[in-house]
Amino acid sequence: MSKAITSTFGYPKIGENRELKRALETFWAGKLTKDDFFKQTEAVNQKRLEKQKAAEIDLIGSNDFSWYDSLLDLALSFGIVPEGFRDIEDPVELYFAVARGTEKAPAAEMTKWFDTNYHYIVPEITGLPVLKENRALRSWLEAKEKYGIETTPSLIGPFTFLKLSKGYGSEAFDSLLATLAGIYGQILSELEQAGAKTVRLEEPALAFDLSEKEIAAVIAAYGIITKDRSVSVYVQTYYESLSHYEALVKGLPVQGIGLDFCINGENFENIKTYGFPEDKVLIAGVVSGRDVWKTEYQKAFALIRDLFALTGKSEIILSNSSPLYHLPVSLNQEKGYLEDKVLALLSFADERLEELNILKNAVNGKGELPVQNLDEIRKSFKNEAVQKKVAAIDVKNVGRKAPFAERLALQKEILHLPLFPTTTIGSYPQTAEVRKNRADYKNGRKSTAEYLEFIQNETKNVIALQEKLDIDVLVHGEFERNDMVEYFGEHFDGFAFTKNGWVQSYGSRYVKPPLIYSDVSRPKPITVDSITYAQSLTDRPVKGMLTGPVTILSWSFYRKDIPKKEIAWQIALALREEVTDLEKAGIKIIQIDEPAFREALPLKKSKQREYLDWAVIAFKLTNEQTAPATQIHTHMCYSEFGEILPDIYAMDSDVISIEASRSKGEIIAEFHQIRYDHGIGLGVYDIHSPRVPAESEIEDIVEKSIAFIDKKLFWVNPDCGLKTRAYAETIPSLTHMVEAAKKLRTKYR
Repeated sequence: MSKAITSTFGYPKIGENRELKRALETFWAGKLTKDDFFKQTEAVNQKRLEKQKAAEIDLIGSNDFSWYDSLLDLALSFGIVPEGFRDIEDPVELYFAVARGTEKAPAAEMTKWFDTNYHYIVPEITGLPVLKENRALRSWLEAKEKYGIETTPSLIGPFTFLKLSKGYGSEAFDSLLATLAGIYGQILSELEQAGAKTVRLEEPALAFDLSEKEIAAVIAAYGIITKDRSVSVYVQTYYESLSHYEALVKGLPVQGIGLDFCINGENFENIKTYGFPEDKVLIAGVVSGRDVWKTEYQKAFALIRDLFALTGKSEIILSNSSPLYHLPVSLNQEKGYLEDKVLALLSFADERLEELNILKNAVNGKGELPVQNLDEIRKSFKNEAVQKKVAAIDVKNVGRKAPFAERLALQKEILHLPLFPTTTIGSYPQTAEVRKNRADYKNGRKSTAEYLEFIQNETKNVIALQEKLDIDVLVHGEFERNDMVEYFGEHFDGFAFTKNGWVQSYGSRYVKPPLIYSDVSRPKPITVDSITYAQSLTDRPVKGMLTGPVTILSWSFYRKDIPKKEIAWQIALALREEVTDLEKAGIKIIQIDEPAFREALPLKKSKQREYLDWAVIAFKLTNEQTAPATQIHTHMCYSEFGEILPDIYAMDSDVISIEASRSKGEIIAEFHQIRYDHGIGLGVYDIHSPRVPAESEIEDIVEKSIAFIDKKLFWVNPDCGLKTRAYAETIPSLTHMVEAAKKLRTKYR
């Protein structure tokens, strides 16, 4: 008789009402003692564990709660500390210093986690790792002794940890992996002695394209980890199908394998082709951890039934397909806020727990599957006019007709910019007063006229500030924008917005992704009034600021029954109308940000070409109609560009600004390798840290960069928007940036 049990991992860390954010920021501001900080964050973790227990989850994950980032937690527990922080003795001070930087040292490098909008702190391995603290054991004991909950500890696995780290040569990979395997074996030994029965090691890197040498190394490492262990070890994979399925599923000496059945059908097809080992437990990821769309019970149940038949198992563990921290916590606050038809399509993290329980009970003969009408709801949202516009796109002829050299000559005549022109990426600090006024307007406590007056005053102040700082190309500050994606979605048809649908991006930075529930169009201009008002205040050029189609798509929860390409092109056509209106209004520089361009690259190389082709077209669709004299910028951040640089070049933006401060400008050499001959703005200081950079640091980054890039094409700017910073550090940082640029102009004129 078939039996199912349930398992969860990666439940959201932030708290139902962002309690973690408030605790962190109050503690950082010095308004919360360390003991009170511990109490508040422990309460957040306790509630998340108790929720999963109340939902009758059989194997509840532990050690998946973090103050800032789980990979940072693991690195510090292995004694991996960047050089600039090794004199800090207090472990809490050290933890946040590495994450956020200090006056003496910049923060550790941060980059995107696989193909998601979550960021992680990159471990820098410069010596042999050792076990300094068994965090998994501490978390397991806390759950058991304080809350009476028997859990399954979760850790990022050694292969993924090492693949995402830096600081070592490729020749050291195998020996480092063996060293880490010994440490993981020690962690498991201590858990086993304490009484833990199961441990989950998360290995999303096993979805990458792997070499036979890597396969052999990871199998050997797990041989070390599991040798003479009685605790059951489950390897959890996600975000894509398992690479080298047959070799890994059969070869890994572990008791269970977790597979993602929501991302696509490849893991299922592999089971059909190669089977599944009799001696291993199957952990079936049947409810999505990546998107918010309700599980279709009949389809999921049919999949589970087929998995029982194909594997011959009497028991299967049902799980979320990937960590639940990519989802908002609960739909409770959305009832009565979202349209009923939209609400009926959704499930957040708490609802995923309920879905797992419903599927488990159906498999075990203890309940019926609820009746759903999801297809009918989706069909009711269809917009045929938008779909026809997308179908009419001539993909072979998309793009600006004048070559870059011709455009650059015209732009120089009009803009009259100096060598090393300075600018910022878009947003300026969103003060408490800005947030309060926006909330008052949204909640009806402030009229449209009052709110517009406030926003215009803020814009006037920031234009004056930039002129005082002597920045060359200005921005309007984006005070009217809550989020770079949400703001545009609010002005498009086809988008819906939650009241409390927050997810973590990094640390205390949370975002509220829009819901793309229908076909996308732009009913009227969005930014033209605010940009032209800012331009009326100054003789210096003010950039029009837009978020690009790939980023709007990637940072939203988009429909899964419509191809991503089609949604991206719908957004691109809507943005195209906005670009046209900005140009007609006399705006000479328009920036179309695509920070998610690299992030959205599929993990498997076999799927990357298709994505890159349509993503490049999406960007070019937004601005192909502009005159040669109109300068088009884009911005990208936290990316390993590598092999996709030719595609970034194919986007044909006049200027690209890139995040590079935490990687100390190393990325610029990659642009040199492809002879990148368009404008480029290197991020010369890190805005994700409150630290103020010295002029000499900025000069050094620029000097290193112009060894590879033509100085006549080089721009100087921060690495990202200034929204999360305070003016107290923003003004001196920008002052140093401008002064560094002026010194360099004198030197190289």
